[in-house]
Amino acid sequence: MPELHDLSPTAAYDLLQTTPHSILVDIRSAMEYLFVGHPVGSVHIAWIDEPDWDINPHFASEVEQLLTSRFQELPPKAAQVVLICRSGKRSREAASALLEAGFQHVMHIDEGFEGERDNQHHRGTLGGWRFHGLPWEQC
Repeated sequence: MPELHDLSPTAAYDLLQTTPHSILVDIRSAMEYLFVGHPVGSVHIAWIDEPDWDINPHFASEVEQLLTSRFQELPPKAAQVVLICRSGKRSREAASALLEAGFQHVMHIDEGFEGERDNQHHRGTLGGWRFHGLPWEQC
């Protein structure tokens, strides 16, 4: 089985800019994606979402459908899939599920979008996509 690869936010951004069959999937809840912000160009497919906060049983098939529509010239499970969540924990779980479903190239951003909490319990000061000044937007 292929291995999960951890990427720093800047390494992920570089990969996405230079690798033709790559995509960034933001797996956070819809509220996080819209109101906290998200990387420019990312596609939202929630791994866990409200109202029940259960794991999305269709996650792998939704990612496969996305890849099929985006990269028609390539078998969908052969594309480079990069996952991002808030701090890198949920994306690791979701990436493992994709690997188990037969995806060949799955990576996750180890610092996530906001990074870990600092001593004052704030995110965004120790790491993450935004911390590194990478392009992002919010609703």
